[in-house]
Amino acid sequence: MTQTQTVTGGRLLVDCLIAQGCDRIFTVPGESFLAVLDALHDSPEIDTVVCRQEGGAAFMACADGTMTGQPGVCFVTRGPGATNASIGVHVAMQDSQPMILFIGDVDRGMRDREGFQEVDFQAMFAPLSKWAARIDDPARIPEYIARAWSTAISGRPGPVVLALPEDMLLEPVTGQTPRPAVTRPAQAVCPDALGAALELVGEAAAPIAIIGGAGWNAKAREHFTRFAEKIGLPVAGAFRRQDAIPNSSKVWAGNLGYGPNPKLVERIKLADVVLVVGARLGEATTDSYTLITPEHPGQTLIHIHPDPDELGRVYRPDLAICADMAEFAEAAALWCDDVIPFDAGELAHAEWLDWTTAKPAAYRLDMAACVTAMRAALPDDSFICNGAGNFSGWWHRYWHYNGFPCQLAPTAGAMGYGVPAAVAAARRFPDRTVVALAGDGDFLMNGQELATAAQYGCNLLVVLVDNGAYGTIRMHQEREFPERVSATTLANPDFAALARAFGGWAERVETTAQFTAALAEAQAREGLRLLHLVIDVEQLSAGGATISGLRAKAGS
Repeated sequence: MTQTQTVTGGRLLVDCLIAQGCDRIFTVPGESFLAVLDALHDSPEIDTVVCRQEGGAAFMACADGTMTGQPGVCFVTRGPGATNASIGVHVAMQDSQPMILFIGDVDRGMRDREGFQEVDFQAMFAPLSKWAARIDDPARIPEYIARAWSTAISGRPGPVVLALPEDMLLEPVTGQTPRPAVTRPAQAVCPDALGAALELVGEAAAPIAIIGGAGWNAKAREHFTRFAEKIGLPVAGAFRRQDAIPNSSKVWAGNLGYGPNPKLVERIKLADVVLVVGARLGEATTDSYTLITPEHPGQTLIHIHPDPDELGRVYRPDLAICADMAEFAEAAALWCDDVIPFDAGELAHAEWLDWTTAKPAAYRLDMAACVTAMRAALPDDSFICNGAGNFSGWWHRYWHYNGFPCQLAPTAGAMGYGVPAAVAAARRFPDRTVVALAGDGDFLMNGQELATAAQYGCNLLVVLVDNGAYGTIRMHQEREFPERVSATTLANPDFAALARAFGGWAERVETTAQFTAALAEAQAREGLRLLHLVIDVEQLSAGGATISGLRAKAGS
């Protein structure tokens, strides 16, 4: 594009995305941004993935941002499209992952008349995103796109929402060219602060690290693993950050969140120094802010995070360091002071190995045994993609996350995330094994994206756990109101037949032995494959909760 060339706002916007390095967008088309779709027709640099529902498209963009560290990009139309997509914005914010949602909007001259599908998107998305804005002048598109890209990747990464009036996208604009690609600002760690932090760790009697979150990447992973192994520091992953370091590391202590290893919980309670790198210490990671309290009496809290607004927001840190995760990890790994290595790291890892070793169970289809069989059969760097529900707990406990990235799971606990995330992973890494995990309730939130997987020839395996219930809610219901089942029972379709209708291969599984055989058959095939696991609702969770047990406890 030259300084004298005249193009539409839609063409300029697409050129600006290309300049920032965007190579893929996820969309459900709408007439409100036809000018963008027309520009994409002549833009082979961008792979346009057409989805079946805006929530699925937004989840795909969120997952893509997780994998690349660059904003996942989603285009939807106004009103219903934007409200459907809002779930992905919420996930991207709570997960601290870069994303940009573009919304086709009403013409500028129709604004504030409650026109067709009109919504005040800046007001709607302001509390859900890092920045929500509207582009009214096509000449400012390069400015807005560069700022959106920078905002999404800087500090604590997160989502940006830009509304695009339909007539603005069609308006000719002359003399505007894309801004150069922006990069995440470097945030080196202060040497004095680093020295103070590492001195506190080195002098501790029982230190532990909790890691994973904002800006965590392969470099942070490599260097923090080296640092922790050098000094024998136990390393726990924040909720659904289990690929933060290889789980095969001799200092990996396991994951926090729902149903963690009781020995890990006790180790954190007894720690005198807690080194938190990247994590926000949210509700799930801290068991409702009780495992580590905001005041944490008797413990020294060192909190490293790339966003100064996060430091001290909830927790009182004894030492707060604002730095890039990779910069901090690399500096820590190069630390040359003599430290007598702790033996706690290897002890914690041994406890985790025992915790992740499945014990025989009497169920016809034993979920722990199924995950163990998957672990033996699938590659070490397989993607595990899941939404929300008790079904995910078996993988959180028994799967070993050794690749990076290899865990796509929303810390926001959103249902319906697994299948769209798996589609995004299969498009981004076509040579890697991709597994979508779903419960029966979870799957039908976005199961229609199997059509997207089939349309683009995605090579992915869906493992669908069907217990005929919203299992997590049923578990809480039996705990609070035993034997009073209400609104948690599901009547399900034949999921295997449904997958075949989308052109996939599928098998119904009712026993552990059948699972092993069906998994081997699935591995021998390519494309879309689904295993429909039918389990008894009695087998409620990886932690051993059962309906009969909860009822017995309530009656005791």
